[in-house]
Amino acid sequence: MNANANTLDSILTLIAQKHMDIETLETRHGDSLDFHDVAVWRLKEALHAAFMAGCEAGLQMPKANETEIAA
Repeated sequence: MNANANTLDSILTLIAQKHMDIETLETRHGDSLDFHDVAVWRLKEALHAAFMAGCEAGLQMPKANETEIAA
């Protein structure tokens, strides 16, 4: 797994912990561990946090130049 994937996993795990009270996003092979009841407003909060994290990451990425876009 590359650094970007590790960073993404960390961000998603933090969002799940904060907004959905889900301890880990790793599969643990148990229904009570892998399936969670989540209120729609908490899901909405988590999706909003993920969207905002993506926007922030996009702002920090270098912009493509014309040659890269044309490729």
